Amino acid sequence: MSNEGYQDRILTCRDCGQDFIFSAGEQEFYASRGLTNTPGRCPSCRAARRGRQSSTSHASSYTPRNSGEHYETTCATCGRP
Repeated sequence: MSNEGYQDRILTCRDCGQDFIFSAGEQEFYASRGLTNTPGRCPSCRAARRGRQSSTSHASSYTPRNSGEHYETTCATCGRP
C-alpha cells in the first residue's frame, strides 16, 4: 500500500487536550477499513478507554439465570427422552 494522497495531520485529543499525529499510514488504514471519522483521542487515551470498557463489559459479569433447573423432555420425532 502507498500513502499517496495522505499527509500527517496534527489533531487534539478530546480527553487530555494534547496534540497527536494522525499519520498518513494510519489514515490509509482507516480508509481501507471504511472508517470515515478521524480519531478524537490520542493513542494513550484510546488505550486507556479500551481498558476501562473491557473491565466493565457485560460479558465479564455474565451469570446464567438459575442454571440448576433441568427438565426431562421427549423427542417429538423419535420418542426417546
